[in-house]
Amino acid sequence: MADAITSAAPAAAPPKEEVVAAPAGQETPAETPAETQPEEEEEDGEVDAPFVVTIVLPHDDKSFEIPVSPLEQIHEIRQSIIEHPIAVQYSCFHLEHNGQRINDFIQVSDVEGLANGSELRVVEDPYTEKEARIHFIRIRELIGAAGDRTDTVQGILSGASVFDDVAAEAAGQAEAEVQAYDFEAAVSPSILLPKEPGPAPKTVKLITLSSWNPPPAPLRQKGHLLYLTITTNEGEQFQVTSHVGGFYVNNSSNNKFDPSPKQDKKAGVVSAHSLYTLLEKLSPSFAQGFVDFQQFANRKDPLATFQIGNTVPTAPWLVPTTSSPSVAHIADPTRSQETFLLGGAENTDSLRDWNEEFQSARELPKDTIQDRVFRERLIAKLHADYNDAAARGAVLVARGEVAPLNPTEGRDAQIFVYNNVFFSFGADGVGTFTSEGGDEAAKVATGKDVFGVKLVNQLDIDGLYTPGTVVVDYLGKRIVGQSIVPGIFKQPEPGENQIHYGAVDGKDVVAADQAFAPGFEKLAGFLRVKKHAVWDKENKRHDLEASVEMKGLLGTDGRKYVLDLYRITPLDIQWMEETGPEGAEYPHRMTVLRPELVEALAKQKAREYVNAELGKRGALKKKEEPKEEAKEESKEETKEEAKEETKEEAKDEAKDEAKEEIKEEVKEEAKEEAKEESKNEEKKDEETKQEDAEKTEEKKEEEEEKTDRIDMSGFNFALNPDVFSGQVPQTDEEKEEMAKDEQDVRDACKYLTETVIPGLLRDLKESDISFPMDGRSLSSLLHRRGINMRYLGKLAQGSDNTRLECFREVCVREMIARSFKHIAAKYLKNLPLALTSACFAHLYNCLLGFGLNPKPQADMDEAYRALFSDADFSFEKVTPESLREEVQQEVARRFRYTLAENWYSEAKPLQLLRETALKLGLQLQASKFHFTQAEADAAAAVAAAPAPVPAQTNGQAPVESTGGKKKKGKKARDASPASVMSTVVPHTFTPDDFANVVPLIKDSAPRSALAEEALEAGRLSIYQNQRKIGEDLLLESLSLHEQIYGLVHPEVAQMYHTLSQMYFNLDQKDAAVELARKAVIVSERTLGLDSAETVLNYLNLSLFLHQRGDSKIALVYAKHALDVWKMIYGPDHPDTITTINNYAVMLQSIRAYHESRRWFEESLRVCEKVFGRQSINSATLLFQLAQALALDQDAKAAVDCMRESYTIFKSVLGAEDKNTKEAEHWLEQLTHNAVSVAKQAKDLAARRARAGYKMSSTGVVGSVATPAQIPARAPAGKDARNIDDLMKFIEGGDKKGKGKKRPSGRANPKRRGGAAGAA
Repeated sequence: MADAITSAAPAAAPPKEEVVAAPAGQETPAETPAETQPEEEEEDGEVDAPFVVTIVLPHDDKSFEIPVSPLEQIHEIRQSIIEHPIAVQYSCFHLEHNGQRINDFIQVSDVEGLANGSELRVVEDPYTEKEARIHFIRIRELIGAAGDRTDTVQGILSGASVFDDVAAEAAGQAEAEVQAYDFEAAVSPSILLPKEPGPAPKTVKLITLSSWNPPPAPLRQKGHLLYLTITTNEGEQFQVTSHVGGFYVNNSSNNKFDPSPKQDKKAGVVSAHSLYTLLEKLSPSFAQGFVDFQQFANRKDPLATFQIGNTVPTAPWLVPTTSSPSVAHIADPTRSQETFLLGGAENTDSLRDWNEEFQSARELPKDTIQDRVFRERLIAKLHADYNDAAARGAVLVARGEVAPLNPTEGRDAQIFVYNNVFFSFGADGVGTFTSEGGDEAAKVATGKDVFGVKLVNQLDIDGLYTPGTVVVDYLGKRIVGQSIVPGIFKQPEPGENQIHYGAVDGKDVVAADQAFAPGFEKLAGFLRVKKHAVWDKENKRHDLEASVEMKGLLGTDGRKYVLDLYRITPLDIQWMEETGPEGAEYPHRMTVLRPELVEALAKQKAREYVNAELGKRGALKKKEEPKEEAKEESKEETKEEAKEETKEEAKDEAKDEAKEEIKEEVKEEAKEEAKEESKNEEKKDEETKQEDAEKTEEKKEEEEEKTDRIDMSGFNFALNPDVFSGQVPQTDEEKEEMAKDEQDVRDACKYLTETVIPGLLRDLKESDISFPMDGRSLSSLLHRRGINMRYLGKLAQGSDNTRLECFREVCVREMIARSFKHIAAKYLKNLPLALTSACFAHLYNCLLGFGLNPKPQADMDEAYRALFSDADFSFEKVTPESLREEVQQEVARRFRYTLAENWYSEAKPLQLLRETALKLGLQLQASKFHFTQAEADAAAAVAAAPAPVPAQTNGQAPVESTGGKKKKGKKARDASPASVMSTVVPHTFTPDDFANVVPLIKDSAPRSALAEEALEAGRLSIYQNQRKIGEDLLLESLSLHEQIYGLVHPEVAQMYHTLSQMYFNLDQKDAAVELARKAVIVSERTLGLDSAETVLNYLNLSLFLHQRGDSKIALVYAKHALDVWKMIYGPDHPDTITTINNYAVMLQSIRAYHESRRWFEESLRVCEKVFGRQSINSATLLFQLAQALALDQDAKAAVDCMRESYTIFKSVLGAEDKNTKEAEHWLEQLTHNAVSVAKQAKDLAARRARAGYKMSSTGVVGSVATPAQIPARAPAGKDARNIDDLMKFIEGGDKKGKGKKRPSGRANPKRRGGAAGAA
């Protein structure tokens, strides 16, 4: 759902053909960026300019300087101090300026006298119990004493990044020789696992809460807060008292309680305000240990370890085994005490009134930029906190650990409140959706509802409020978490409705409180919803602004809330009226159109309206010309209505002409005055005025254009969302209106099936957009086009062309994965957590492990069978055959597509495993997955192989024969990780393989409108050649993204990606590389180590490094991206043609000619498979391969390739095309070169034979393809630049060779291949 409305910033148009295409679905938005006022910003610039202040610490008179902005708040300066290396020990303090205490929540500009060079003093505060707990937690984490955490929501290794491992490999390869790449070898899934970091240096052995906690009442009266136990590296144990004044060593022991200060013979009482300082005093090795620990921690990129606060970090689907040090469970006595440390004894610190916080944040002012920044940052943080709290509560509800408010109701009808969040199941527990499809309809409705709430939040309509809404899928259950709207549980008085707008009690009663109408009218305008009539059970008419299903509720806090936003667009009636294969009925009637489709259709209708108006205007002008004089004489006559309109238009035109004349005179006068004044001015002033005059002219021209623009006030496109939903009009007029509304909706459905879907397939076939790599990028692409996922079957049926084979494969895999998800959910729904691993293992053995064991048995602990007597054990009866039948039925029902008979053997197991694991939230241990008996046997035979690689056969190439699969599987198994399994593996999956299940969260958090406005304004300025303004706006947008979302967030990753491409296009390569590096890390941590966005970011980083001259390093990143790509899709993805081609060019730039040739050959192989041997794309790659062969000194093969390229160009484009001529020219030169080389080799061999010694290989190499031989016979009149470039490249013209190699391609058919191959 987030993909559906998150408009990813498009990649800027690249000047180089090598730039990697944007991910599927990323298209340039048509919206005009918000207008900006750079003049005002410049005026405020001096006031808002940052300055430097000096921070003075309380001990040893240490100080440091930090830059501050007048717009930031004091608590932000506080945070900067806490994070500074020399002030890490402070957490409980306030700041003073000139002896006056400063409030933490005021702006810097509000502090009197604070200016550049001012001093801010850190003054230690007395501790409270909460402050002491926070300080203890912080110091434990700071010194590395906190153990691992078991997180119920974020999962194992959540937010992990492997960038540092890839970067380390790249650094190692910088000076090494390029290694040959095995294109046939299986890719190791270990590329998705972070390398073992090694043990971290110890600062202390143990620091934990003492068993003497909490302090007794008499000692609490004296200021005691906590008691701690510390064991230093030297082995000494200390009991420490935390009190209001700090920390001191006390006289307690494990058996005796005496919290009074301990008198040391030498040092007296050992005490300090900070626990960090106390540790320095107690342990001689602590200071050095802390330095070592910091150095250890700093080996990783800061972004890779930065705490993720404003989004849920991604949980990898593949994790290390439990024996791995990176996930080892370490003893930590404090782990179980963290609930107390974070929430206090009463656990009240974490209780929040979510609804009031949400609505108060929305009511904050948004008049100034700073107001908007503060408001959007608070809203983003609130949504992140709420999503986390709701997900944790939903997991507990799903596990049955929260008591329901209505325990006597059925399970699906039960409701819960936990942590001030209201939970219910996404099922039809009370019969609301009986006519729409029951539980299936209810489940879909909750997803549509959270999507609708997100849209409303994004629109940010004043006076209209939404509850915080989250949908969580976990272990086959869907749980909805909402903030508690005041009055939602209030019982209405007799005769009073709880709902004030929309349907009440089904649709029997309809409320239409006009107080809600203005807000709903605004909302309907944005959503293209038509004001329409609905009827209640008594056939009384009510005119509503929105769907009858959308409800308005007046909360007891006086706010107007909008609820149930699942029907904001009309029903896809065309889909419902069609039948599936073999009469398969769709499981529900919640098949609504997507808002993106409605918006696209509105734009199409607007274009048609404009064209019609232009046609009318043209016709009127033709009629007016001969009648102009007559009209002037008879102005007062009004015989016909058409003449009146014509006269008014004539008057308007006359006025417009007069205005234009006046404007022209004003322009001329302004110019003359400017010229006169500029004579006495300096040259700079003259230029400035000239620019101003030009701007004035531009503005006036724009105003003139406005008079010629079409008046769009007469255009209105909106759809009635309540047609085909049981509404019964009463009068003939109402029936006519309803019929018109129904036809509008049918037209929208027709537009989807006859325009949008064929348009997408056409764009893919013509390689105008990128092919999706996996299910996530596929759904993102479809949703941006307004296509529902239920049309996957139709898309697969339309992808019968060989060029669309990749797209069809991704569609079919997605249908299978989604169907399996629904089947698994059915078996998991009534299963306790302890049995879910056995269920997963058995279902996956039936889906993917039938090649190893055709009759798998569920691995169940019999003790659980009796213990969970009410559990549903039906999953045990599933067989591979029954599961296949279920999958086929689900695909037929949900997508109206018939799978091929042998679909289960054609599917790539590793890729299908990944897709289903991501859809179910699974985390699997990276162990041996043997999909066939041959793989298991091969793995047993080479059990001692050194390199660790889990098997992933069949995931590397489309399956042609069993033998091919087995052979590749053997290669994969050869490098599998050391296994403790027996040599004969009875099942592919065991329950132990399923390490964890994470909840899948759909949230309603809006994007930052302010940050996107700055980005669009910056992009527009650069396109208009206002580079300085554009760069400033882009940097401002980046700053806003980081301020509002934090440093680690998917939106920030997208911003880094967009900005890196823009800086690359502006030829600022160092900045582009730095931003691309950040994009890689943030996308890995928030979108996934193997997401399509991460692959794209790695490829762009590789390209930017190559263009900067770091080609060897670039090769490592490109190879990692290709390996991940193989993991996601398998080999031979159409978009890899360009990537492999780029890799070959990089190899050429470092003179690895033979390896470069191999990569060109691989690129040609994939291109031939996708586009065919006789395509222009293949001809282009043959052209490049011929050059590569010439560089590799294979003259004969070079001639053959160039001849074939020439033949294809000639047959497809004709003999006169420039590409054909270019190929012909190269063919002549290479032929001459081949003849000369052969002759020289023959002469040299003859001479050496006569001399009586054997011919050395080095001698031949030295004589082959001498630099002068290629260009020596370039015919006059031909463009010989390419031959010169190739000559210089062979001679080794350092970086110029690299730079000129690419232009040679751009001067010839390479450009065509790059564009087409890039998809």
